[in-house]
Amino acid sequence: MHQKNKTLGEFIIENQSAFKYTSGELSRLINSIRLAAKVVNHEVNKAGLVDIIGDAGEQNIQGENQQKLDVYANLKFIQTLTNRNIVCGIASEEEDSFISINSQDENHQNKYIVLIDPLDGSTNIDVNVSVGTIFSIYRRVTPIGTPVTIEDFLQHGNQQVAAGYIIYGTSTMLVYTTGCGVNGFTLNPAIGSFYLSHPNMEFPADGHIYSVNEGNYIHFPQGIKDYIKYCQMEEGNRPYTSRYIGSLVSDFHRNMIKGGIYMYPKSSKMGNGKLRLLYECNPMAFLAEQANGKASDGFTRIMDIQPTELHERVPFICGSRNMVEKAEEFMRKYS
Repeated sequence: MHQKNKTLGEFIIENQSAFKYTSGELSRLINSIRLAAKVVNHEVNKAGLVDIIGDAGEQNIQGENQQKLDVYANLKFIQTLTNRNIVCGIASEEEDSFISINSQDENHQNKYIVLIDPLDGSTNIDVNVSVGTIFSIYRRVTPIGTPVTIEDFLQHGNQQVAAGYIIYGTSTMLVYTTGCGVNGFTLNPAIGSFYLSHPNMEFPADGHIYSVNEGNYIHFPQGIKDYIKYCQMEEGNRPYTSRYIGSLVSDFHRNMIKGGIYMYPKSSKMGNGKLRLLYECNPMAFLAEQANGKASDGFTRIMDIQPTELHERVPFICGSRNMVEKAEEFMRKYS
């Protein structure tokens, strides 16, 4: 079979031996995420036709208004992962605390935990801009046979066994890594299968795009201000192009394909920035590094940061390696 005609299911089976742990559970887990993604994709694509857009009238743990589709996506991913008896715990950006799952008749025998941002970029739902799902998978660190604890979720990003995202855009794609490179699969809606469309995805070492909310410029650290000015300077292969969608998944996806840098720094307005270490930064950092890119908080590798709480926020700089290193160089001048 031609490489690009491969379905996600076939790809998972063929590459199972490359996983560090080959019990088949991780394959089943990726498959269950694929199933939930198809269900959520169906709702995202009809959101303009039915009463599923707009606020749900509730706020999530971060105090942000939950969109109805956020709530739906959160429910579908949790239901799918729970019902398939694969994981021992789930943490969601939309939930206050983690969920402990007792596998049926097995007394907490499952080994994997999942952290998920069910619908990233949800403020863009009502205006028909791409949104996505981000997921991160770890092996538990507490003893098998016991309920999971917070310790299972507060692991360094470098302990991830898999991570990925689904982008619900002009086409729906699932992009993931298990530590052996990054591969992208596009959904054929006519038959409901994901096909390998983007094998071995990599960030170009250099790029011409910078993605940052320049409306917050006045609140940024001086190092970031200086780097933005550097991006705008007419010199060498600059100025760079400014492209900012406001959906992390969309901005990351474009930059990985075309080459670029994404920044959500700390600011005087938002102390540690907006992005969550566990649900957004760690999985995207794992993908970036597997795709020859780089991710840091301006000084430290993202995946080396020790998490201290479920909903911790950190500054995030991610993308083409040379661009991230240049931004870090500007940051260090003021450290």
